[in-house]
Amino acid sequence: MEYKLIGPEHHDQVLEHLRRNFFADEPLNKAAGVCQNGSSSAELEEHCVEAMQDGMSLMAVEPQQQVGSCKIAGVVLNGIYRADDTAKAMEKLDRSQDPGYRKIFALLHCHNTKNDLFKEFAVDSIFDVRILSVDSSYRGRGIANELVKQSVALAKKNGFCLLKADATGIFSQKIFRSHGFEVFAEQPYDKYTDDEGHIILPVEAPHIKLQLLIKHIYEQKLAQD
Repeated sequence: MEYKLIGPEHHDQVLEHLRRNFFADEPLNKAAGVCQNGSSSAELEEHCVEAMQDGMSLMAVEPQQQVGSCKIAGVVLNGIYRADDTAKAMEKLDRSQDPGYRKIFALLHCHNTKNDLFKEFAVDSIFDVRILSVDSSYRGRGIANELVKQSVALAKKNGFCLLKADATGIFSQKIFRSHGFEVFAEQPYDKYTDDEGHIILPVEAPHIKLQLLIKHIYEQKLAQD
């Protein structure tokens, strides 16, 4: 398997991969009724393109094939997260026409606002691992693990000292923890309720909580003579 940066020429192909392999089955999308029965979400796709435009996303493809025609085996969409991004995203969310999308991202944005990594760690930007997806026919071959491993290396190469991931499901949470990510904060889904005590996102087991995971990258210091 070859691992490559996702460029603008790959965006349509990546979106098609996500439509077939990620959108409908992602725990929060499923709970909110987003992208069910073969439908897609323009706002969710826009969110994915915004991440890809940061130039930090990766894809796994079969070797010795032309990228323009090959089948994507897996992708990880990584973005650059800056201190004012959540406030801007909340303003944009107020204009959303998709109620399911609003439910999902209200949870994510509020969780990130409540757990302010910029204040906690005094950083200006964070490498944000946003979406991890593997084609159903390629699962069980270590592709997700390699995508996360290469994302960590890419973050280090580009000078980031902190990575984060909002992991919504138990499987991605296990993968991130296996690569040294630690739980900074979590939100049980059954405790995320409206004013009347109703669960806003009834996520199906075994997915029981949202986890905000972080990983530090420490610079290697040369030993003193």
